[in-house]
Amino acid sequence: MRKLFDKLYNKSAESFHTIMKSNLKKDKKMFIVTANPETFMMSENDDEMRELLLDKESILVPDGIGIVKAARSIGYNIEERITGIDIASKLLEYGNEEKKSIYLFGAKEEVIDSMKDVLMDKYSNLKIVGAVDGYVKDRDKVFEDIKKTKPDIVLVALGIPYQEKLIYKHIKDFNKGIFVGVGGSFDVISGHKKRAPKLFIKLNLEWLYRIIKEPKRLKRFYDSNVKFLFKVKKYKDK
Repeated sequence: MRKLFDKLYNKSAESFHTIMKSNLKKDKKMFIVTANPETFMMSENDDEMRELLLDKESILVPDGIGIVKAARSIGYNIEERITGIDIASKLLEYGNEEKKSIYLFGAKEEVIDSMKDVLMDKYSNLKIVGAVDGYVKDRDKVFEDIKKTKPDIVLVALGIPYQEKLIYKHIKDFNKGIFVGVGGSFDVISGHKKRAPKLFIKLNLEWLYRIIKEPKRLKRFYDSNVKFLFKVKKYKDK
């Protein structure tokens, strides 16, 4: 797990967004993984996940506050969280400014439809070259379409680890494009779900807000975050 901490982007969110914008302008390929404790814990028992996280072409950013605090506790100087929802929002903003193209893949059909409405309303310069919900049978076939359309931005909202694994499987076939697994970001951007209130965000308690809104998340939180903290404590005690 130490190798994953070594790979984490450790500067500010603003500096990372600047890198994204530059790569978008220059048509540079980029695979961003928004890492939280669940991401790291999955890599312990999933060789494919571990391989993609450690691949030199993938960029790990510290999405969860648990990752940031854990990293700091064992000597890593991580400046701040860089959330997936902010990355997705910034890419929409930059893509609109640069008149780039985008492909949306994932979430429910009604969410994807709402995403198209939001993009046409707020980001009218951003060309939508594809928008497919996450309930298709053949996800690889969708990526074949993505290859044909050659978008500048590819946002995949299938949840961890499916979105990351699918991107990793196909990214070698692309010469450009910024690829990000964005989890539930479409739900928020489209207005189907509310993001945590600003106070929760400021206090790094978005995870608590999600559990309050969806109590079924509690077991998942324990299996990833709590076990992760115990694992990190072993590093700290060595």
